[in-house]
Amino acid sequence: MRLTLPETYRSQVQHIQESPKFRSHSDQGRQPVPFPGYTVITPSASDDPENAALYAHLRQYQQQVLEALSPTLFVPIPPDSFHLTLADLIWDSSYRHAVEDPEFEPKLQQQIAQIFQQSQTLTEGKPIRFQVIGLLMMTRAIAVCLVPTEEHAYDRLLKFRRALFQNSDLIRLGIEQQYYFTPHITLGYFGEIPTAEQLAELGDRIVDLNQHWLDKELPPFWVQRAELRKFDDMTRYYREPDWAVLEF
Repeated sequence: MRLTLPETYRSQVQHIQESPKFRSHSDQGRQPVPFPGYTVITPSASDDPENAALYAHLRQYQQQVLEALSPTLFVPIPPDSFHLTLADLIWDSSYRHAVEDPEFEPKLQQQIAQIFQQSQTLTEGKPIRFQVIGLLMMTRAIAVCLVPTEEHAYDRLLKFRRALFQNSDLIRLGIEQQYYFTPHITLGYFGEIPTAEQLAELGDRIVDLNQHWLDKELPPFWVQRAELRKFDDMTRYYREPDWAVLEF
């Protein structure tokens, strides 16, 4: 909750950085750069009808952020790719090095499938409910922050993450936990950073944008399934039909 306080935003804008995941092209604006890897996420918005109402709201809100911050500063991602990341696995240089072994990807997919199977006891047959509480400012991105509505349900996700990151076979494949779990849905990334004199004004704009979420009744976000997905950049996450799925 502290991440959505006005003083937090005003402090964080002093430390934002241009995202290396997009590069400026004079005739096309900022375009995604290759950034391949694997992740465990909820289905992308285009494949998640259960959360369609919330995603439609986020699509509209993303446009508000773009209008408030300008396209040079804020690089929106395709709304169809909105999702909640449950566990980042491997990406960029680590992934490029790992796939030099032709057996890496089959081994990863097989091991994730086994972990999902073993994690069935954590699902309880009940989806996990989150609520959007406001904007989340990160060093290179802007997202909306999610909080769980039940501590017990949230604990199931933490145990699921431990089952992944403490698995010795995955560790041998080069998979390791590098981030704490801060549930969020990314809206876009930072492009051209304003001057130091403009950052204070930016902090005020972020505070104003966050007013949108105060006392607003919105549909919850339901975590109903976890999927292994692959990405080539930060705009699309895809999977094969036989890849692992864990139903909550």
